[in-house]
Amino acid sequence: MIGYATLGTNDIDSALTFYDALFATVGGKRLMQMPDERKLTFYGAGARTPMLAIGKPYDGQAATAGNGTMVALSADTREQVDQVYAKAIELGGADEGGPGSRGPEQMGFYGAYFRDPDGNKLCVFKMG
Repeated sequence: MIGYATLGTNDIDSALTFYDALFATVGGKRLMQMPDERKLTFYGAGARTPMLAIGKPYDGQAATAGNGTMVALSADTREQVDQVYAKAIELGGADEGGPGSRGPEQMGFYGAYFRDPDGNKLCVFKMG
């Protein structure tokens, strides 16, 4: 259902370094980069799967993290949730809630929350 979500950055080179290393832990990679000064860069497992785009805002204003805005990344295993979270913190991300079960046990939601160096909030999760 989701094609892609976009997160803004004020330092595209640092953001791409963060996301290159972070997404490598789950098999994600750069799929496409726009040739303009914004360098909007799309990450994912393939063009026909949901993607996350990182770039400077189109309006030329400073990027800010939206209050209540979050992108959730699906993981294959609970161990992968742990790995992505640990990698995000290692790369300079900020903790927003370490790995663990949340919600009703029958739902089987296991997730972790963090912010990237620009303050964008992300979740990595496994259902079941």
